[in-house]
This record gives sequence, C-alpha cells and structure tokens, in this order.
Amino acid sequence: MRKKAILIVLDGVGVGDAPDAAAFGDEGANSLRSAVLAGQPDLPNLSRLGLARIPGTGLPAVETVAGAYGRCTQGSRGKDTTFGHWEMAGLPVHVPFPTFPDGFPDSFIRAFEQTVGRGCIGNYAASGTAIIEALGEAHMRTGDLIVYTSADSVCQIAAHEGIVPPEDLWRICETARGLLVGPLLQVSRVIARPFVGEPGAFKRTGNRRDFSVAPPRDTLLDVLSRGGFDVAGVGKIEDIFAHRGLTLSDHASGNTACIEATFRMLEKPLDGLVFVNLVDFDMHYGHRRDPAGFARALEEVDRAVPGLLGLMGPEDLLIFTADHGCDPGFRGTDHTRERVPLLVYRHGLSAIDLGTRSTLADIAATILDMFSLPQTLAGTSFCRMLDA
Repeated sequence: MRKKAILIVLDGVGVGDAPDAAAFGDEGANSLRSAVLAGQPDLPNLSRLGLARIPGTGLPAVETVAGAYGRCTQGSRGKDTTFGHWEMAGLPVHVPFPTFPDGFPDSFIRAFEQTVGRGCIGNYAASGTAIIEALGEAHMRTGDLIVYTSADSVCQIAAHEGIVPPEDLWRICETARGLLVGPLLQVSRVIARPFVGEPGAFKRTGNRRDFSVAPPRDTLLDVLSRGGFDVAGVGKIEDIFAHRGLTLSDHASGNTACIEATFRMLEKPLDGLVFVNLVDFDMHYGHRRDPAGFARALEEVDRAVPGLLGLMGPEDLLIFTADHGCDPGFRGTDHTRERVPLLVYRHGLSAIDLGTRSTLADIAATILDMFSLPQTLAGTSFCRMLDA
C-alpha cells in the first residue's frame, strides 16, 4: 500500500526556550508567542493537533487533542534555514558555516566582478528591504549588483528585474556559488533577490532562488529516493538540498501557492515523502518584524489543515515543524535561536506527548522507521510512541 510522510516546515515559527539562546543573543525570543500576543490568531485546527499544549505558546488551552505534540531542540551549531532543514533530514551540522558581519573580502568581490562583468555596491550586513531601498536607485543607474549579507551564512545578490532579468541573476548567483568555496568562504547559501518598482516603492518578487552548498553526507531525501521512494519538494526545498535526492518538485513561491501545491502533490499516487517549506513566516513577517502578519499567516495554515487531513490515507503521517525561530517581536531583523514545534498526525491518533526532543533529526529517524528503512542517519525514532 502506498503511503506518504507529509513534512511541512513553518519556516521561522519557533517556540522559544532554546537552552543556548543566550549564546546567540536571543534569550527571551519566542516567535509563536509574539504572534499570539500581537495578533491573537484563531488556530482551532492546529490547537487540536496539539500546538496549544506546547509550553510557552500563549495559546488558549483546548480540552481535546487528536495528535502527537512536542518540541525539538536544534542540535546544529547555527540558526539558519540550511542547518534546520538538514537536521530534520537526519544531518545535523556541528561546525558553523562562515559569516561576514563586515562584508565579503575584497579578493572575492574583485574576482566576482571580473567574472560576471558587473560592479558591486553594498557589501555589508543589512535587511534586504532596507538595502534595496537605499541602493536601488544607484543600481538602476549603474547596473551594479547589490551584494549584502546578514547574521546568517549567506551571500545575497539583489537586482531590478528590468535591469537584470531573473534568469540572468540566477546565473550570476551560480557564479558566486562557484567562487564561495573552501573553509573561509563557503557560505551556506547564495540567494538571488530580484525586485521591481521605482525608488521609494521597490518590491521584491517571487523569483527568489537559493543556491545552497550541497549536503556533505546522505540526508533523508537521498536515502528515500535511492530506496525507490518518491521524494517531492514544495517551495524552496529543492534549493536547500542543492536539488539532490528529489524525484519531483514544485518551486511554488509564498505560503498560499505552496499550500495549493501541497494539495496537488497529495492528490498524486505517491509513495514516499512530501517535503514542504512555507517561507512567508520568515521572509515576510519575521525578518520584517510584523507579528500581526505572522499571526495572519498562521491562520491561513490553520484553515488548510482540514483539507490536508481529508487527503491523507490511513497509513499517511503529517508532521508540522520549523527550522528555526524568526521572532517578529524581538530586536533586530535576524533569525532567533529557539526550540521548534513538533505536531504529528495520522488518522485514529489520540493525544500523545512527545516531550522535548534533543534534535530535529528525530523526524528523519521516524520517517525511516515508517518506511521500514535502516536507521543510517542521526536521530531517534518516535514511531513506537505513536503506536502506543
């Protein structure tokens, strides 16, 4: 019988209380609680799956829960998208990628400019919306690329779609990816940031692409696809895993499009993993410190839950989690070090407390168990807890 593991990442929806938050300057951050306090979202379906029973969310208690719930402590030494997704796919990373709080070395910038035939402006750590607003007019006048970074290990390259078409910007980013190699330069991701509009009214578009470093070892995607199972990615999953281990993909952009793409995937006769990233919590509301928007995005996901459950077969497993925090009520504009939620559902499941897991890799171990595959990755399966 075909069965699916549906893994949905609420990108940036942390639940606070990370034991090492202070080491990252994030003590007190709690993304979900900030959204609940500011926006008072109505989340009946996610609450019934167990979200309201996770400590510290600020959600009102519910009497009846049909699902397993808990939270995961990230073991990887970082709080970015790549580390979070790789860890839940069974590959924790304990050596952080390099960051560039003072900008990239002149040697890289010169080599990059010479290779792509364009100049660069910026080259400092900044909010994407802020730096595009500050340098967008100069970029449009000169054609120079806007290069910037953040607290994460990323190189972001922004260009107006009327000056540099998205396909050209993607090739430029692939060139940067090829130059950013070795222990001192190998950022986790190079991100293309196309935008449109005029000075004072610039807007980033859905043509973003991420060019990740390839995972150094097998992930859940590799193990499943090599074992003959389907591995379907929705959203930027293909980018995060450097297009490795996937058998099909829908690079939808934004939560609404990704939810619709997930429904389409679940209507297919797949046997394996459907891996979904819902990016808007992070990209549109967390980084921009918009807790009310964050709350509205949670409500959109909540409204989709009944449809997801209706498309599930008797052996399917639905998992909601997150890759890191991005607290919309916290200081700064960067990701926040937090524990992340863990909600697990299959038909007939009663309330089960999965506790606080020591690593996101337990998700990969559970999915391997589900498909009767050897435990070759990190993590400890909680499959038997679901059968209790």
